[in-house]
Amino acid sequence: MSDPTPLPAPGHGVIINGPGPHDWINRYETAGLVALAALPLAALIVGALAWWRTRAGITTRTAWRASVAEVGLVCGTLPWVWLTLLPASKERTDHGSLSLVPLRDLVSMPPYQVVGNLLVLAALGYFGPLRFARLASLPRVLVLAAACSVLIETTQYALHVGRVSSVDDVLLNTAGAGLAALASRRWWRGSRRPAAAAGGDQALENRRLPTTPPPPG
Repeated sequence: MSDPTPLPAPGHGVIINGPGPHDWINRYETAGLVALAALPLAALIVGALAWWRTRAGITTRTAWRASVAEVGLVCGTLPWVWLTLLPASKERTDHGSLSLVPLRDLVSMPPYQVVGNLLVLAALGYFGPLRFARLASLPRVLVLAAACSVLIETTQYALHVGRVSSVDDVLLNTAGAGLAALASRRWWRGSRRPAAAAGGDQALENRRLPTTPPPPG
């Protein structure tokens, strides 16, 4: 998510020469307005998914948890990924550059970019373990977030958007997902099953039903 930068002089960090703070604030505002406008639709989708699951025999609590986690994960991630793939400027259509030295960009990265990078995969970290039992582990969340961030940085470079594909972006994206996972840990800690789709969830619900012993022969 870093802006394009020239090679810094030794000991001077990285100079940001992409969109300025006002440009990024405008982009954040646009993404926020789009997200707010989509909230009614997201609420309808959550309700429809929860209704469908309850009709399939899933308990109300499990149905709503799965539906909220799915919609929250998608709606909380896509706007940030979209922002990261916007061109740095209308004039820049080159590959940008690579920055593979850890913490070199971070020392001169503006605060708004640090916060933005922390939020890119925060929804994945927060809702992922609630939805998928396999992600109910902080190390797994971190590994998945790092892999997704590497994919985003690679896509930035491949799409000629004129940005710096930086290892520090990967570190911040991963840290944001980890912090979000810790924030939701009280609801997924020790979980052995996901708030999953109707078929698998129904089987899990059936396992919880008490069984009666067979009549004596």
